[in-house]
Amino acid sequence: MANKKNDDHKMSREEAGRMGGKKTSKEHGKDFYQEIGQKGGNATSKDHDKDFYQEIGQKGGETTSKEHGKDFYQDIGKKGGETTAKEHDKEFYQEIGEKGGKATSKEHGKEFYQDIGQKGGKNSGSSR
Repeated sequence: MANKKNDDHKMSREEAGRMGGKKTSKEHGKDFYQEIGQKGGNATSKDHDKDFYQEIGQKGGETTSKEHGKDFYQDIGKKGGETTAKEHDKEFYQEIGEKGGKATSKEHGKEFYQDIGQKGGKNSGSSR
Protein backbone atom coordinates (compact mmCIF):
# COMPACT_ATOMS: atom_id res chain seq x y z
CA MET A 1 0.00 0.00 0.00
CA ALA A 2 3.01 2.29 -0.10
CA ASN A 3 1.86 3.87 -3.38
CA LYS A 4 -1.88 3.87 -2.69
CA LYS A 5 -3.56 6.81 -4.37
CA ASN A 6 -6.99 8.25 -3.73
CA ASP A 7 -9.82 8.28 -6.31
CA ASP A 8 -8.46 11.41 -8.04
CA HIS A 9 -5.13 9.64 -8.69
CA LYS A 10 -3.41 12.04 -6.36
CA MET A 11 -0.99 11.03 -3.69
CA SER A 12 -2.52 10.60 -0.24
CA ARG A 13 -1.45 12.96 2.52
CA GLU A 14 0.11 10.01 4.34
CA GLU A 15 2.15 8.97 1.30
CA ALA A 16 3.26 12.55 0.63
CA GLY A 17 4.43 12.89 4.23
CA ARG A 18 6.31 9.61 4.07
CA MET A 19 8.05 10.59 0.82
CA GLY A 20 8.92 14.04 2.17
CA GLY A 21 10.34 12.49 5.31
CA LYS A 22 12.51 10.09 3.31
CA LYS A 23 13.80 12.92 1.13
CA THR A 24 14.58 15.09 4.16
CA SER A 25 16.43 12.26 5.89
CA LYS A 26 18.60 11.75 2.80
CA GLU A 27 19.46 15.45 2.62
CA HIS A 28 20.22 16.07 6.30
CA GLY A 29 22.41 14.34 8.85
CA LYS A 30 22.23 13.62 12.55
CA ASP A 31 23.21 17.20 13.52
CA PHE A 32 20.17 18.59 11.68
CA TYR A 33 17.78 16.36 13.60
CA GLN A 34 19.47 17.09 16.91
CA GLU A 35 19.19 20.82 16.26
CA ILE A 36 15.50 20.76 15.35
CA GLY A 37 14.80 18.43 18.27
CA GLN A 38 16.52 20.86 20.63
CA LYS A 39 14.53 23.78 19.21
CA GLY A 40 11.29 21.84 19.55
CA GLY A 41 12.11 20.86 23.10
CA ASN A 42 12.91 24.44 24.05
CA ALA A 43 9.67 25.70 22.51
CA THR A 44 7.64 23.00 24.23
CA SER A 45 9.23 23.75 27.60
CA LYS A 46 8.06 27.37 27.33
CA ASP A 47 4.47 26.26 26.74
CA HIS A 48 4.18 23.49 29.35
CA ASP A 49 4.76 23.01 33.06
CA LYS A 50 6.04 20.22 35.30
CA ASP A 51 2.63 18.46 35.36
CA PHE A 52 2.66 18.13 31.56
CA TYR A 53 6.04 16.40 31.60
CA GLN A 54 5.04 14.14 34.48
CA GLU A 55 1.91 13.10 32.59
CA ILE A 56 3.67 12.30 29.32
CA GLY A 57 6.45 10.53 31.22
CA GLN A 58 3.90 8.37 33.00
CA LYS A 59 2.12 7.54 29.74
CA GLY A 60 5.41 6.66 28.08
CA GLY A 61 6.43 4.49 31.00
CA GLU A 62 3.12 2.64 30.98
CA THR A 63 3.36 2.02 27.24
CA THR A 64 6.94 0.82 27.52
CA SER A 65 6.09 -1.53 30.39
CA LYS A 66 3.29 -3.07 28.32
CA GLU A 67 5.62 -3.64 25.37
CA HIS A 68 8.68 -4.95 27.24
CA GLY A 69 9.26 -7.60 29.84
CA LYS A 70 11.54 -8.02 32.84
CA ASP A 71 14.56 -8.89 30.68
CA PHE A 72 14.33 -5.55 28.87
CA TYR A 73 14.52 -3.60 32.13
CA GLN A 74 17.34 -5.75 33.47
CA ASP A 75 19.30 -5.21 30.27
CA ILE A 76 18.91 -1.43 30.18
CA GLY A 77 19.62 -1.20 33.91
CA LYS A 78 22.82 -3.17 33.49
CA LYS A 79 23.92 -1.07 30.51
CA GLY A 80 23.16 2.13 32.39
CA GLY A 81 25.03 0.96 35.45
CA GLU A 82 28.06 -0.05 33.42
CA THR A 83 28.11 3.29 31.59
CA THR A 84 27.75 5.21 34.85
CA ALA A 85 30.56 3.19 36.44
CA LYS A 86 32.88 4.03 33.53
CA GLU A 87 32.09 7.74 33.73
CA HIS A 88 32.27 8.26 37.52
CA ASP A 89 34.70 7.62 40.33
CA LYS A 90 34.39 6.52 43.96
CA GLU A 91 33.66 10.06 45.17
CA PHE A 92 30.63 10.28 42.89
CA TYR A 93 29.09 7.20 44.48
CA GLN A 94 29.89 8.45 47.96
CA GLU A 95 28.20 11.76 47.18
CA ILE A 96 25.02 10.25 45.73
CA GLY A 97 24.88 7.70 48.55
CA GLU A 98 25.05 10.47 51.11
CA LYS A 99 22.35 12.48 49.31
CA GLY A 100 20.13 9.41 49.11
CA GLY A 101 20.67 8.61 52.77
CA LYS A 102 19.76 12.16 53.83
CA ALA A 103 16.63 12.19 51.66
CA THR A 104 15.54 8.79 52.98
CA SER A 105 16.13 9.79 56.60
CA LYS A 106 13.90 12.85 56.13
CA GLU A 107 11.06 10.65 54.84
CA HIS A 108 11.32 7.76 57.30
CA GLY A 109 11.47 7.45 61.05
CA LYS A 110 13.41 5.21 63.42
CA GLU A 111 10.91 2.34 62.99
CA PHE A 112 11.64 2.16 59.26
CA TYR A 113 15.34 1.58 59.88
CA GLN A 114 14.66 -0.95 62.62
CA ASP A 115 12.36 -2.85 60.28
CA ILE A 116 14.81 -2.98 57.37
CA GLY A 117 17.61 -3.85 59.78
CA GLN A 118 15.66 -6.82 61.09
CA LYS A 119 14.81 -7.94 57.55
CA GLY A 120 18.44 -7.65 56.53
CA GLY A 121 19.54 -9.64 59.54
CA LYS A 122 17.07 -12.42 58.74
CA ASN A 123 18.19 -12.55 55.11
CA SER A 124 21.90 -12.60 55.89
CA GLY A 125 21.70 -16.00 57.57
CA SER A 126 23.68 -14.87 60.57
CA SER A 127 22.39 -15.18 64.11
CA ARG A 128 22.76 -12.37 66.63
